[in-house]
Amino acid sequence: MEKGKLAISFLLRSANLRERVKMRTGKINRLIKHFSRPGFLSQPSVAVSVLKAAPVLIPKLGQAESGSSGSQFSKTIALFGAVASGFLGCATIAYASDEAEHGLACPSYPWPHNGILSSYDHASVRRGHQVYQQVCSSCHSMSLISYRDLVGVAYSEEETKAMATEIEVVDGPSDEGETLTRPGKLSDCLPQPYANEQAARFANGGAYPPDLGLITKARHNGQNYVFALLTGYRDPPAGVTYNPYFPGGAIAMPKMLDDGAVEYEDGTPATEAQMGKDVVTFLSWAAEPEMEERKLANFSIMVFSRSNAMLRLEYMQMGFKWIFVLSLALLQAGYYRRTRWSVLRPHKVVLDVVK
Repeated sequence: MEKGKLAISFLLRSANLRERVKMRTGKINRLIKHFSRPGFLSQPSVAVSVLKAAPVLIPKLGQAESGSSGSQFSKTIALFGAVASGFLGCATIAYASDEAEHGLACPSYPWPHNGILSSYDHASVRRGHQVYQQVCSSCHSMSLISYRDLVGVAYSEEETKAMATEIEVVDGPSDEGETLTRPGKLSDCLPQPYANEQAARFANGGAYPPDLGLITKARHNGQNYVFALLTGYRDPPAGVTYNPYFPGGAIAMPKMLDDGAVEYEDGTPATEAQMGKDVVTFLSWAAEPEMEERKLANFSIMVFSRSNAMLRLEYMQMGFKWIFVLSLALLQAGYYRRTRWSVLRPHKVVLDVVK
């Protein structure tokens, strides 16, 4: 009798477990059908094949009858692991596709001028201008920067004037209507390497070198991106200049920064990383030359606001003190009026004139 009860109990438990397994596999089946619908992934892969085959395999597993509930559960867990591996493979493909389309994510570097009260390293700005002048200016322009902007930031006024007179600027017309050329002056912008965009594209195989005046603001994660791009070149495939930080990897600009490419005036070793750091600092200053004044103004406003807040707090504290003192004086006056001064109240005198 007891053996029969145990057998019945075992059968009921097995049937209950099978029903729960079928219900769970049905949920997994619907989930996989959702993620394996047409157009969900842009690239075919082994993971996609697994996902497409899983909706066919799972019902068969749920309907199959095995000798024990343990083996049924083990098969379900194994299939669930295979499906999870397929999802991981799909995620890897999607991440690789995004990386190839948008470029490798840039590291974050501790730029010294990013602090709340930090300023530009003006020696680095001067070295960065030297790198731009000797390496970058042959292809890239900086049409928003004039020579007078460099005075007091990287050079003295005499040095900047001497630098400006080295270029020839087209000016005019003259009294006779002819175009003249003259030496440059402080109000002139930095010279452009090409006369127009068509000449720039023709000289660079169809690629147009962007203006670097606002490059650190025009690119996402600007300073980090420019530094990673300048120092991130890798061994290219055949016939391709490869940089993983550039969208697509294939970049028209060859590697320009090599150790010793320039000779710094102050004797700083011109390593690739040092030149990259200096030219990015110069480009950051060019994109935001008013940063130091803005930070100083914000700091002054913050200090003034703090002083005003402290002054208002002092006035409030003083007001509360006076209110408290006057309240005590009022209470004391009421007390004396009711007790001590009551004997001094005027009395009414009635005269009996008849008597």
